[in-house]
Amino acid sequence: MKEFLRKINLRQILILILVFILGWQLGHRELDLRWKNYQPALTIENKEPVSNVNVDFSLFWKTWDLVSRTHLEKSSIDPQKLFYGAISGMVSAIGDPYTVFLPPEEQKSSKEDLNGAFEGVGIQLGFNKDKRLVVIAPLDGTPAKQAGVKAEDIIIKIDDEDTINMTLPEAVKLIRGPKGSKVVLTIIRDGDEEPKDFELTRDTILVKSVEVEYKLTENNKNIAIIKLSRFAERTKQEWEEGVADILDNNPDGLILDLRNNPGGFLEGAVFIGSEFLKDGNVVLQEDSEGKRINFPVERGGKLTEIEMVALINKGSASASEIVAGALQDRKRAQLVGVKSFGKGTIQEAQDLEGGTGIHITVAKWLTPNGRWVNDTEGFEPDVVIEEDKDNPDNDLQLLKALELLE
Repeated sequence: MKEFLRKINLRQILILILVFILGWQLGHRELDLRWKNYQPALTIENKEPVSNVNVDFSLFWKTWDLVSRTHLEKSSIDPQKLFYGAISGMVSAIGDPYTVFLPPEEQKSSKEDLNGAFEGVGIQLGFNKDKRLVVIAPLDGTPAKQAGVKAEDIIIKIDDEDTINMTLPEAVKLIRGPKGSKVVLTIIRDGDEEPKDFELTRDTILVKSVEVEYKLTENNKNIAIIKLSRFAERTKQEWEEGVADILDNNPDGLILDLRNNPGGFLEGAVFIGSEFLKDGNVVLQEDSEGKRINFPVERGGKLTEIEMVALINKGSASASEIVAGALQDRKRAQLVGVKSFGKGTIQEAQDLEGGTGIHITVAKWLTPNGRWVNDTEGFEPDVVIEEDKDNPDNDLQLLKALELLE
């Protein structure tokens, strides 16, 4: 009898063990399924999956949940920022610095820059050798210029926020703001013992992309200098006004200054290039499959006969390099200065939901002779002239261009 009871107990124990194992396996499987099908509290509109892409998003949602549940600072968990950050990380994983996702504020700033108009105080910012935030230049006719802000002023505070370790975008975000609002810049300049506060009232700042001036050479030749600082939405209108002024003054030569021009619209580069070239291509576009599209001269230019020189430097990039490369290939103008930046790709900008946007590299551009600026990391000028670092006001590159046009 005892032996019978012992066998029954052993059988029960084995059954209990089997039930436990089976239950654990089912529970573990159910947990895996939950992670695979997990959706966060944030409402995200689901779209159809991209074809030919099979990715298990369970790790993404698991990480989202873990961070949301276990991070010490609950107040820092902003689902919208996590969402934008995830998209930004996905896009940046491509490894192309020019393919970027833009959250609403960055998208707004990007459009403002291309529009050539924004609300702020009118200063160009940079960093000095000590990595302090400095004024590169106040723009003419702006609140900063009128208040007496000067080039090389060191901004140590923006509205009582210290600028040490502040990034340029962070500084721009703090200084820009609605028209009529105020911002206080605490500034110290060379020779001053104490900093000074400048209370500035923000206004709508219009940044001109085209400026024209004239200089006489030693032989009394009248030379027009047309400074093109960007390829933006109003560039075409401003350019036509500048060209009309040049034609009225009938100069003996022309200098196209493309220095520190970061580029802009491809169409703008074709428009500007067509001003100086009678025919032929301004630029070629090549897609990922090697298919090329020609962008020929699109109009009858008004400056195709005038003797000219173009200035470039390491700040000349993208659309400005398109123009410079076309002028050099077609032997229309000598390039003077130092090697250009070397950006030979084309980005397509798209507006996305919620005020966001994205810039995607869709093609590369080539000069009329088929040169790709990325291969050489910039265009070499025909005449190399370095800047005068000891005396920035002594524009050696411009002086050389004037000399060539004597």
